[in-house]
Amino acid sequence: MSASGVAVLLSWLSCCGSALWRYSSNSPNYHIFSTRSTIKLEYEGTLFSEWSVPGTCSIKNKRSPKTELRCSSPGIQIIKPIVTGPNSIILSKQLATLGQKPAIYTVLRRKVYFPHRKMKNGTWHISLPMTEYDVLKEIRGNQVAFQDCFIADIFFLLTFSLLTIPEIPEFLPISSPQGSQLMADWTACVPSFVVVVADMETFQTNDSFRTWTRIRVPPNILTDDERHSVSDVTLSQDGIFFLINGILYLKNYNAFKGLGSNVNLPDGGIIGITSRKWCWINYLLKNKGRRSSMAIWTENEVYLGYALLKFVKIITTEELKEVLNMSSAATLTIHNVEYTGHPLELALLLNYCITCNIIKTIYLVIYNEDTKQWVFQDFALDVTTDTFLIPNFIYSALPELILWDKHRIYYYYHNFTDTGVLQTPTEFGNLSRLSHNSTIHDVFMDYYGNIVVKMENNVMFYFKINIKDAVKLHLWTNSTIKSLISLNTSGKMYLIHVFENGTIHPQEYPLKLEAQSIAFKTKEKCPYMAFHNDIFRVFYLLDKGQNLSVWAQIVYPENIGLYIIVESYGPKILEEKNQIHYEIASGYCTKTMTVTFSENINYEAVDDYFKLQYQNTGLLLVHVRPSEHAKTCPVSQKVFQISVGCDANKFIAVKGFDKKECLQHDFFYIIEKSYLRDRPPKHLRVKYNWEKYGCPLRVDFREKFHPVVQLYNDSGYVEDVEVNFIVWEIHGRDDYSFNNTMKKSGCLHEAQTWKSMTELNKRLPLEEAWGPENYKHCFSYAIGKPGDLNQPYEIINKSNRNHLVWPLDHSGMYVFRVKILDPNYSFCNLTTIFAIETFGVIPSPSAYMVAAFLFLLMLLFCSILVLSYFHYLRIYKEYIYEPLHKSERKQKNN
Repeated sequence: MSASGVAVLLSWLSCCGSALWRYSSNSPNYHIFSTRSTIKLEYEGTLFSEWSVPGTCSIKNKRSPKTELRCSSPGIQIIKPIVTGPNSIILSKQLATLGQKPAIYTVLRRKVYFPHRKMKNGTWHISLPMTEYDVLKEIRGNQVAFQDCFIADIFFLLTFSLLTIPEIPEFLPISSPQGSQLMADWTACVPSFVVVVADMETFQTNDSFRTWTRIRVPPNILTDDERHSVSDVTLSQDGIFFLINGILYLKNYNAFKGLGSNVNLPDGGIIGITSRKWCWINYLLKNKGRRSSMAIWTENEVYLGYALLKFVKIITTEELKEVLNMSSAATLTIHNVEYTGHPLELALLLNYCITCNIIKTIYLVIYNEDTKQWVFQDFALDVTTDTFLIPNFIYSALPELILWDKHRIYYYYHNFTDTGVLQTPTEFGNLSRLSHNSTIHDVFMDYYGNIVVKMENNVMFYFKINIKDAVKLHLWTNSTIKSLISLNTSGKMYLIHVFENGTIHPQEYPLKLEAQSIAFKTKEKCPYMAFHNDIFRVFYLLDKGQNLSVWAQIVYPENIGLYIIVESYGPKILEEKNQIHYEIASGYCTKTMTVTFSENINYEAVDDYFKLQYQNTGLLLVHVRPSEHAKTCPVSQKVFQISVGCDANKFIAVKGFDKKECLQHDFFYIIEKSYLRDRPPKHLRVKYNWEKYGCPLRVDFREKFHPVVQLYNDSGYVEDVEVNFIVWEIHGRDDYSFNNTMKKSGCLHEAQTWKSMTELNKRLPLEEAWGPENYKHCFSYAIGKPGDLNQPYEIINKSNRNHLVWPLDHSGMYVFRVKILDPNYSFCNLTTIFAIETFGVIPSPSAYMVAAFLFLLMLLFCSILVLSYFHYLRIYKEYIYEPLHKSERKQKNN
């Protein structure tokens, strides 16, 4: 039997506010809609009235936002949700008339995108490039009010598409043990990409569970007990990692497999896995290497996981004993592992005991992935041997964390200098007693300093970082529903509900309003009125000689005595200067602090240039915060990163050159051996590399050439380079010179040249013989020897008018490399290539050509002489000899 096809066209009639609607059917991938299909309609929003359905279709309940549709007649059917309230198109046009024009600002790269044309049909259109490193964006509008209302700015993520793993019908569910609580993991920089493990299914989403799929595994790989024994889960770019009975499994688009010795992991005994919680898209690595995406550990070993299933063991507990100078007789095991708020650090909680009968001590050590150093922290906590603690590091510059067991929260603020148990109005911080003896399920933290403790029965407690007491929030979710807290695409908290029928549902949670509701009852107030700053980025990169200035301002009632605190964590590689401005007006104090971070090391003529560079590069975390806090304060602190080192996006180019505006073809040329620096026995044949060298600039041999070097980054042109640089011909030519002499350039002693530097560094290749690491200027009597100052001066900068000059007896192709010579300009080894083709010189003739030309000239001359001789004889005979003899014969006859 067959069924006629149906095409369903779903149309939007009108809307106002935030709403969406969708349809679905039992047919996989929506390939078939037939007259027998049941189409499910669903509307999400607050203004729904009813469904508009043609007469050829029937609807189960047209006034229900969730209903079912059947169409008995084949063809195209138009289905519309009818909503009440004002039309958003009219509202947008009205706002546009008042001057509204939204723009999109990127948070990390500070770029702005405007509508590229006028409003069309009540909408603005803005085109955005897809980028991996600038995903966090904000829509901002002009300050335009309509009926005393403003449009709020909103953050959102725009990332490349992250696909969920598709469901395969014959595959089987994978889950946690029956009755266990939900567990989840999400990608730190894309919080909408989430995996949730329940006790009946595993779910995955890429849009904060607006849509989702079930993760299932093929049969015959795991037993039924193993499939329902997931104890931990981690999400990465390689797929979803499940921890089952001490073995790590990977589920991705292609397969489901166990991981062990085949990828340098243990074949069993794994007790935990974790991934990064805080997003740091940009960071600086001093040493060559990669940053891990996950950590795996047993009781005695720690492994780091990287992309493409690469795993490396970094430490064992026996090695840790030696590093930390612990007694060899003590028992040391790994308690837990967690990534810190630092983009390159990992923390280990260690179990330490001697007899290990009743009490054990928890120690904490931090590992830096870049420097490979282990640092023992000022942290020690005595607990019973059966206690298990879970750490969660705060989004902060300093190492700060909270720990929890089943009943209490322990806080460690300000680099472990302020510690204690989180207090409550009653029960001395025992949260179980305040939640009907339930135990702590999870602790949620966001980038704004909010912390929510969720109990297994869905009772929630609230506090903020640097706060030492918590309040109980109003009950929001039924105690029988399995739930979890997560972040949506705007960085705000929402709840994930999983139901017994194997479905999942997201629910927004107004944390700010709920916290204010509790604060209204407790009469708690924020000690300051406002806290502002101009720190618009989370990542700043400083090169040599650069500085960064930021300001923060706090407004508070007088006589309270608040101030601004700036704290940093990392190597001491920057100078810091503070300036404070203070005002009092109308009973309020305004205190403004300006902080300047600067890099002021002099790298010229030092003993070990590269070592000094290495010592003064690195990553510094900084946060700015008020001296006092409260749960009612909107923002706790501002965290940002300052990296000192080479910006990989920096590069230089010579002005006037490009790589595309010329006809590219296979091109070879010969450099005569006498023009080469090493004077080889043969001529050099060179193939011109268009992609590498770019288009050559044609220059008349009589013209001098002064290269102007320009600095660029990923945003475009930055500046003309003013400092010294050097050039050399990469194929070894030395048949060019410079118009300035050392004397003319102001040298007081002989300057460095390619000849002197190659003789001094004979073991090094030409390109490494001379550079910022060994540069010494010639403008001091204290350095160098007087020497011959009439030699060419081979150092160029923008203002010294030193030019390249060409030989006058031949033309040629020159491919130069430029290198920045000034040791205080950049941590980067800045180089570039440009090509010059000289023309206008008549080629010198060869000896054979000269001899042949002289021979022909002599032959021509001799020929002319011979011809002249015979011509003269003819004339002599005709006009002199014959007339004379003819006259003599006549006289004889007479």
